[in-house]
Amino acid sequence: MRGGILKYITSSGERKKKLFALLIDPDKFDPSIIRVAEKAGTDIFLVGGSLITNGNFESCIVSLKKKSRIPVLIFPGNSMQVSKHADGILFLSLISGRNPDMLIGNHVLAAPVLKHSDLEIIPAGYMLIDGGTVSSAAYMSHTLPIPSGKSDIALATAMAGEMLGLKLIYLEAGSGAKIPVSSEMIKAVKKNISLPVMVGGGIRSAADARKACAAGADVVVVGNAAEKDPSLISSIAKAIHSAIV
Repeated sequence: MRGGILKYITSSGERKKKLFALLIDPDKFDPSIIRVAEKAGTDIFLVGGSLITNGNFESCIVSLKKKSRIPVLIFPGNSMQVSKHADGILFLSLISGRNPDMLIGNHVLAAPVLKHSDLEIIPAGYMLIDGGTVSSAAYMSHTLPIPSGKSDIALATAMAGEMLGLKLIYLEAGSGAKIPVSSEMIKAVKKNISLPVMVGGGIRSAADARKACAAGADVVVVGNAAEKDPSLISSIAKAIHSAIV
């Protein structure tokens, strides 16, 4: 699906079809999850993380591409997380924070490599939302998340991201979040922008996923919960794909 992932996400949203993205942490990657994901009808693999320590980033992506037809999007924690074997990359700008490296610095470092790759580059506004605990992303990026009850700040930030020309908004409560992004915040953001909205962090059940879809999420991302219990993948995927808007 090289060159067509954003179009796939956008067209699915126009048809009121919700998508399920499975977030893979290369440090914890177990190839057996590929078969589970395929059987469940997973729509997208996201690969990456705030900190990768075992050097499995490249081999993880190669394995996913070799054993599955599910499109692979890099979800980079820094400018080093780039691989020609993936289908695309979320070119994340951390618009909820004020760290210049996360707004443009890392992008400058990665741009020459990405320019000469065949990766689909998707400019995305990445917004950290307080999930009730200090997330790895917040700690590593030296930024404060948007308070969970401040939907007005979230929607204004998302609106600014759209005006800057970003193509997608990602609301992230963080890995291991105690609480997911609230329905109120998802609704506020989705109502005020015309971009696809991805939502992740703290989604541990089919009910959580269904709630995010009902609030307006176009793509629901699950990672931590699936790592701990792969059997959840099927029920969560089913809830997302059967969501009625």
